[in-house]
Amino acid sequence: MSIRVEAAARTRAELVDAGLRLAGRFSLAELSANRVVAEAGVSKGTFFHHFPNRVHYLLALHESFHDRIDTEIATAIADLPPGRERLRAAQRAYLDSCLRNRGVRALLLEARAERAITDQIRARNERLARVAAEDFRAMGWSHPFESALLWIGLVVEAALLELEETAAHPAIRAALEQYLTVK
Repeated sequence: MSIRVEAAARTRAELVDAGLRLAGRFSLAELSANRVVAEAGVSKGTFFHHFPNRVHYLLALHESFHDRIDTEIATAIADLPPGRERLRAAQRAYLDSCLRNRGVRALLLEARAERAITDQIRARNERLARVAAEDFRAMGWSHPFESALLWIGLVVEAALLELEETAAHPAIRAALEQYLTVK
């Protein structure tokens, strides 16, 4: 990779990181290109060089946030065989990460009004369901892919409920665990 390409990638990453930092302090409506470039220490033209419009920037924020969560989940489940305990570890990692990054989670929730974001969410959920289907298959569930899609929806809903509570909600987490014990 050339020096110029590496520098461009670093600048793009810094713009995304700046948005993730700002998400804890500002709503989606308040997250302007001006705020992002001020936080990143670059010009407004640089922002639009990397992101032709706001939707492209929101897509990058969404992708970066979820890539980080995916890394945390991968670490949490690395030594576990497919099955119930691996799913439990994955859902705990997801919920805990969402709580640690409440501002980003709230901002991205607002961004769901954008069709491109909803499409990205759907694609990500389907990709993750293909992985989690292995776990449901190992537990002997019929329709493992569909079960995985539904489980992902439950975990996301639990994260939204905890977002409103601003803390881990033991009863919600316990209820979520129960879904994995029933066959």
